[in-house]
Amino acid sequence: MKRYVAVRSIQTVFTLWLVLTALFVMFRSMPGDFTAQMAVAGANEQALAALRAKWGLDQPLHVQYWRYITNLAQGDLGESPVYRIPVWEFVKMRIFNTFILVAPAMTFTYILGALIGTIAGSKRGSRLEKLGLIPVIGAGSFPAFFISIVLIVVFASWLNIFPTSGMLSAGGSDAGTWWGPYVTPDFGIHYVLPFVAVVCRYLFIPSLIMRTSVVEVMEQDYTEYHRLTGLPLRKRLGHVAKHASLPVITIYPVSLARALGGLVLIETVFNWPGIGFTLVEAVLGRDYPTVQFVFFLVAAFVITSNFLIDLLYGVIDPRIRVEG
Repeated sequence: MKRYVAVRSIQTVFTLWLVLTALFVMFRSMPGDFTAQMAVAGANEQALAALRAKWGLDQPLHVQYWRYITNLAQGDLGESPVYRIPVWEFVKMRIFNTFILVAPAMTFTYILGALIGTIAGSKRGSRLEKLGLIPVIGAGSFPAFFISIVLIVVFASWLNIFPTSGMLSAGGSDAGTWWGPYVTPDFGIHYVLPFVAVVCRYLFIPSLIMRTSVVEVMEQDYTEYHRLTGLPLRKRLGHVAKHASLPVITIYPVSLARALGGLVLIETVFNWPGIGFTLVEAVLGRDYPTVQFVFFLVAAFVITSNFLIDLLYGVIDPRIRVEG
């Protein structure tokens, strides 16, 4: 097990370095930079040269790369040329705003999807299976922005139950602490529709995967043995769900990353101040330090999550660490 952990750790660190290097080369190879916008706005050549020297854009590529790696190792993510503040100071609360939306919503989605998939897989070919999966698949077939708009039209405009957008009402924040606004009833009311939009958009993934896995597990010999020995249905489904949940657990961190990308649309429709909407603003403003960090953050999350899942698999199934 120690050898398996060591090998996977080295692979993970190497993969993170490759992603970091690829992002650096890709963004430095793109035409134009923030100074190009300033040139269009009328900045003189002396001011542009001073900015390029300040951000190291006038240095050779390998010098820029070494400077970027050393700064990153020291926790310096650079400065946003648009907002003139450190990148981390600019994005940290927006990352938190996205996390408190996507993490609970996707966790609830996978718990509910596993339950739906278990019931549908255990009732293969029945009307219950069809009626249970059709609305789930139908909701997942629509784009995230369409689901968000439908929720706003129905529950905000027609029924007037929830607000249309934002994370807090005007003047509804508690300035005493940074976490104060997140524990207010006003935040809870604003939280409902974006939460439901994420659940509706991604519920089909765990439901279908769990349903297929349950069908495969129920065809195994030991499942039939449990039935012949008279084991109650609830306990049999518990054993089946436990063995069938491995594919769902595997895809969970990947779905979290996909949801981060999909939240660009959901956050835009609901005007939710998260990292997805920030990414759109940074791309339009050619704020390369911010865009580069956000991309690396998402990639690092996927890579690290898969690493932890592999370690968990190695604990559950010794064959994985032996073959690895």
